[in-house]
Amino acid sequence: MHELRTTVDIQAPPNQVWTILTDFAAYPEWNPFIREVRGEPIAGRSLNISVFCGPKAQRRNFWPRVLLSEAPRELRWQGRLLMSGLLNGEHRFKLVQRSDGTTRLVHSECFTGMLVPFFRARLEREARPGFEAMNAALKSRAERRR
Repeated sequence: MHELRTTVDIQAPPNQVWTILTDFAAYPEWNPFIREVRGEPIAGRSLNISVFCGPKAQRRNFWPRVLLSEAPRELRWQGRLLMSGLLNGEHRFKLVQRSDGTTRLVHSECFTGMLVPFFRARLEREARPGFEAMNAALKSRAERRR
């Protein structure tokens, strides 16, 4: 198992952050990492996700299933590489309301499967910067709307 975990504090309430996070149609306008999502944030539904990461910003497509969509607290989906057990990833956006009414976003992904030891360094090198770039862009978009 390997977990990528990032956090960012956003000067906006969780409802506002949730609205931006789940407005998949608007992702191309602001999201440098997950540039396209087709589908709806509804538990049990499948998504078609295009991620751009790595030194050459290569496009990678995934077809995860939404595990949890609990407004305005948490969105989770799970995908896999080729077949279950090789490289599975559970992507999670957790919105925590802070005492001042603002939001802490915990953006993470837990990777499991036989290929994790071989992909660990690549995930850190390529995916972590994408998570951080998305966090910064989400923060900027939410705080501009305040």
